[in-house]
Amino acid sequence: MVITNKLMEVFPKLQEGGGFEFLKIVGSTRSRHLTLIQCPSTGYTIGHLKDPSTMIGQATIYIRPLQQDQQDSSRPPSGPVIPCITCKTEVPFSEMRLHRVSCNGTLVQESEREEGGQSEQNDTETTVVSDSPVRPGASAEGAVVPAVMVNEQLDYNEADTEWKLIKEPAQAAKAFKEELLKEHETGKPLRMKMDVRDSEEDRERDLLSFYKQQQEWACPLHCTLAGDVAVGEGVMRYFMTTVISKLQFGFSLDLGGMGRTLLFEGEPDHLVPAASEALIESNLFQVAGRMLTHSFLHDGPHVTGLSPAVIHVLFNGDPEMATVVTEDCPDLHIRSIIKLLEQDELTPEQKDTVSDLSMSWDLPAVTKTNRRWLHNKLLLHAVIGRTMRQIKQLRKGLKDVKVWPLLTSRSDVVPLLFPRMAEMQFTLRMLLQKITWPAEDSDDEDFDLQSTCRITGFLRMFIETASSGTLAQLLTFWVGWEMLPPELRVESSGGTLPTSSTCFETLKLPAHFKTYMDFERALVSAINSAQTGFGLV
Repeated sequence: MVITNKLMEVFPKLQEGGGFEFLKIVGSTRSRHLTLIQCPSTGYTIGHLKDPSTMIGQATIYIRPLQQDQQDSSRPPSGPVIPCITCKTEVPFSEMRLHRVSCNGTLVQESEREEGGQSEQNDTETTVVSDSPVRPGASAEGAVVPAVMVNEQLDYNEADTEWKLIKEPAQAAKAFKEELLKEHETGKPLRMKMDVRDSEEDRERDLLSFYKQQQEWACPLHCTLAGDVAVGEGVMRYFMTTVISKLQFGFSLDLGGMGRTLLFEGEPDHLVPAASEALIESNLFQVAGRMLTHSFLHDGPHVTGLSPAVIHVLFNGDPEMATVVTEDCPDLHIRSIIKLLEQDELTPEQKDTVSDLSMSWDLPAVTKTNRRWLHNKLLLHAVIGRTMRQIKQLRKGLKDVKVWPLLTSRSDVVPLLFPRMAEMQFTLRMLLQKITWPAEDSDDEDFDLQSTCRITGFLRMFIETASSGTLAQLLTFWVGWEMLPPELRVESSGGTLPTSSTCFETLKLPAHFKTYMDFERALVSAINSAQTGFGLV
């Protein structure tokens, strides 16, 4: 009521508008438009408008009356007199839109129907409304009142929410990402650069420095790999694979005094943010959130195996309602203490151990009556309580890349961003089914059919005997990341070692190998080079 009363005081004519709604401007400089700010069941409130999920920030809010036009009719008509294309009535320029509301078109439309014998068609009705921007401290006299056609506004709203109506989550995510990238296609490009000749630590510093910057993350992305001849989409794939690999398996940089830096720790499908003050104070989890969703925005690989409890809280779920299991606790020492409460009886020493832990976390000592309650509280604090600041930073990073509306409106898309470990594993059969082998009627005269068959047979044998880790390395070398494309191509080539064209998902195999042992040694050397670039072995 506070907002309504103030608006009625500043804009008295709104009392005759039959209600109102708020809108905001979205889009890039060249494709800006108004979109509706959703109204909760309690009506517009200050808390709702300040909530980060509304994504208003410092934007101007526009008012639109719901049922009645509020334009000032006392102003004299202005502009030249022009004829209405429907009824041919001459109307002043400034009055034409209002005329179109009441024009029934009898003079022209009836004659056209009589002459052409066409059936009557329902014309699209257009209504003129006035949108008044509200700025803190602005007066009614100083308000700007732009006019917007209702049917145009509906078209914009339909485009903005089209992804909400798509049932398939992957297709909904694709539609949202395409729209987001299109809105920012004229923005300042993001330029990511890495030199493969630098040390691994220096390359990691370049990545972290890039993602620590305040940027419009949906703008076009240009990646440059210095020290390598590779160009095109494959370079972007290499960057995204490197980024997600660092998040999944850790950075070589010693950022927390523990040697290798892990941002997520624990068992597969139970990973939680690392409890490191150094990482929190460096805002590295906000950086991680940007990395995660930036790769997601460009259809890149994902970090797999995050704890469902962490995902629940990340997307504003009640921490007390999170389903936490003992496997979610990454600290094995703390986990062993908590599991003591699952026993029927505790020794005095065990009671002291449990009580020391609980009291260090401001919880009571263990008793006969509070063991189950204390077990749940200790586990919740070990998994969620100690990672709340990290989760908040992650959430902020997700919002920076502007995919938050998709993830909060479509909960079925969240598993696409944070898949389970088992969902991302692929078998050798899945890999073989994607391969398009060289055709027997190939026009390539450099190599005969016998050599081609021998080399492709070596590749099939390699795939059928390789471990899942080696297959993942092969796929990364082949296409640029550990994601199966619709098609994998194989070609015979010259040269000494196997090479790949990641942009075209093509693996090029030299035909000079006579034994499988020589072929395997060369292919292993080639796929291991994926960590240092494309052309360096």
